Amino acid sequence: MMTRKHLAYFACVLSIVTMGIFCTDLYGRDPSSPEPSQLRPDLISIDGLTAFGHLEKQPVEFLHDAHTKALSEKNRDCTVCHLPEKDRISLKFKRTKDTNRVEVMNIYHQECISCHGDMKKAREKTGPVECDGCHKEQKQYVSSRRPMGFDASLHFRHSEARQKKCEQCHHEYDEKEQKLFYAKGQEGTCRYCHRAETTDKVISMRLASHMACVNCHAGNLARKMESGPIDCAGCHDAEAQAKIEKVWPLPRMERKQPDVALLKTASKPAGEEEKPTRMNYVPFDHKGHETYNDTCRVCHHESLQPCNQCHTLTGTKEGKDVRLETAMHLADTERSCTGCHAGKTRDKNCAGCHALMGTKPANEDRSCLICHMTPPSGYESPLTPEAEKTMAGDMLQSRKPVTGTYPDEDIPEKVVIKHLSREYEAVEFPHRKIVRALADNIKENRLAGYFHDQEGTLCMGCHHHSPASTKPPQCASCHGKTFDRENPLKPGIIGAYHQQCMGCHREMDIAKPAGCTECHKKIESNP
Repeated sequence: MMTRKHLAYFACVLSIVTMGIFCTDLYGRDPSSPEPSQLRPDLISIDGLTAFGHLEKQPVEFLHDAHTKALSEKNRDCTVCHLPEKDRISLKFKRTKDTNRVEVMNIYHQECISCHGDMKKAREKTGPVECDGCHKEQKQYVSSRRPMGFDASLHFRHSEARQKKCEQCHHEYDEKEQKLFYAKGQEGTCRYCHRAETTDKVISMRLASHMACVNCHAGNLARKMESGPIDCAGCHDAEAQAKIEKVWPLPRMERKQPDVALLKTASKPAGEEEKPTRMNYVPFDHKGHETYNDTCRVCHHESLQPCNQCHTLTGTKEGKDVRLETAMHLADTERSCTGCHAGKTRDKNCAGCHALMGTKPANEDRSCLICHMTPPSGYESPLTPEAEKTMAGDMLQSRKPVTGTYPDEDIPEKVVIKHLSREYEAVEFPHRKIVRALADNIKENRLAGYFHDQEGTLCMGCHHHSPASTKPPQCASCHGKTFDRENPLKPGIIGAYHQQCMGCHREMDIAKPAGCTECHKKIESNP
């Protein structure tokens, strides 16, 4: 017979199971997540009146593509809702600027309700005409809009389509004349001026890109020319983005960018003495790095200026007070050299070693010198710009990538591990086979080739905390039978083997071994 305690326990379990049933449907979907039909890349929240104060009603969920399609079926275009503004159309609904609260509100109410009402009289499918039909308390849709990137491939396609007339998109602003002009050879990214939010003088990136792109595409379509999309989904839907044609091989962008550069502090003006820095200059393969990223903005942010123009030794307002050293070495951002390179080590062919090594290199001084190379002799300071390029090229040419490891005779074929021999038979570790597999995985990896600067670098993935050598210390020379009480982070020998082997397999997505006995055969006397 159940006691009160048992009944309470049973009720608790039943409650949890019941909650589980109601919190997931038959397919395991979380009911709080939206239905696919609720996800819309064209969802726009009409809340423009917030510019004039608090909203009296809920913002309106507006499906832009649904309205565009309805107009298209009537052979009507964007100008039904968007007024002409100079040689373009305004992105605002039925107006070119926001005047005051009442006027803007009346535009929406009169124009939307009037259009819906006319369609209703004509017995056509239409939208609501009553207040609560648009200003709903509960949201019906969730935006699935994805930011649209203008990568190098898309830039090349546009450049070819516009016959390399860069002035059709790129412009600068003349403060004195207060007008836009084209500065040949100084083309930068749109984001250099057009930021996230509109300011007194410059419209936001969102507005600028929609005005330029949509107007251009719409004009092409009107002239029966090949064009890009003018609907929201065409640019902002994930599936549509995946279908955008990629040019490959991609010709190099013509921007007079350097093939190589010397990463250093900004040069002093003529007459001022160059002070020596603590570290050697870094030769940088600019041309090679252009192929590793799909946009210059990965490194250059908004401006295409050299890094040291904004990131100085002490930091500047333009560089958001990020010093040059930090900009190059910050580990948690792909915009820094160190952070980007660290991200590459998360590839499964690299992660088996790097995930267990931490972010700090075993031999920091040696690691630094891989980038901060000793400059060649024969160059006198101060270097001219041309001498900098020549020296950077010479330094890069002197690098010899290491794509392999020691010859077979220096690599033990098998290593016998006996530390669990009381319960299991000794493990015959196929040492050479594994070393060869690891080396084959990365032999085409240029980054690994340059940073694995010795034949023994690969070995340091397991034989860590010791210099590269054909005779590295055995694991037991550091790891005792039990963990070190004075150094709790150093596991005992059994823990070290399991952490190293199982951690490597996990990071490299290696399914086997699935259980203990696939490595350790059970001793028959210990079933």
